[in-house]
Amino acid sequence: MAHRSNWPTEGLDLVELEPDWRTRLLSVITDPNIALLLMVVGFYGIIFEILNPGALFPGTIGGISILTGMMALSILPFSWAGLALIGLGLALVVAEAFSPSFGILGIGGSVAIVLGSVLLFDGEVPGLELHWPALAAVVVASLAFSFLVARLAAVVHRRRVTTGSEEMIGLIAKVQDWSDGRGHVFVHGERWQARSNAALTEGQSVEVRAMDGLTLVVAPTTEADAP
Repeated sequence: MAHRSNWPTEGLDLVELEPDWRTRLLSVITDPNIALLLMVVGFYGIIFEILNPGALFPGTIGGISILTGMMALSILPFSWAGLALIGLGLALVVAEAFSPSFGILGIGGSVAIVLGSVLLFDGEVPGLELHWPALAAVVVASLAFSFLVARLAAVVHRRRVTTGSEEMIGLIAKVQDWSDGRGHVFVHGERWQARSNAALTEGQSVEVRAMDGLTLVVAPTTEADAP
């Protein structure tokens, strides 16, 4: 009676199959650290595109990155609580951009992003651990963006108003004609009605102190201040 082997694969040749490029790409994208960085890069790319319309490059890179990161999250098991915290943090960073709080919202957003990143994946599952360099990169990006927005807000806050009626205050004008406390002055390339309690003469330099409707309230200024 012939002996039959208990192992049906006994004697078969082993053939090694190398993963194709698509499999290798998916293995890279589905790394939790790469997925997190893709999401963050994508988000900031889109925000920079919104703040600078027509730049194209940030928006293109951001769109590709955020869609790729979302695809990776659809494959990986993740926590909705962690994702919600990251979303809240990114929303606070956006709020910093459109309603500058001089860093308060940005710092709060950065903290929320870090907490969400820590909770996003189960660190006890092999292969789903987030490495500190990835978290550090997210923190640095968030704080850098918040600092940039806060700095721009501070510069704009200190800058002299260049539009509206406030623009006229403090400008130096030239009297064109004057009689009984009223006349016309030339300022900012335009001829304006003006009034003053001081006796002014044609060609005299005056400073705009206020606006009363479409009439400028002016006062004499020294020759050193004249344009």
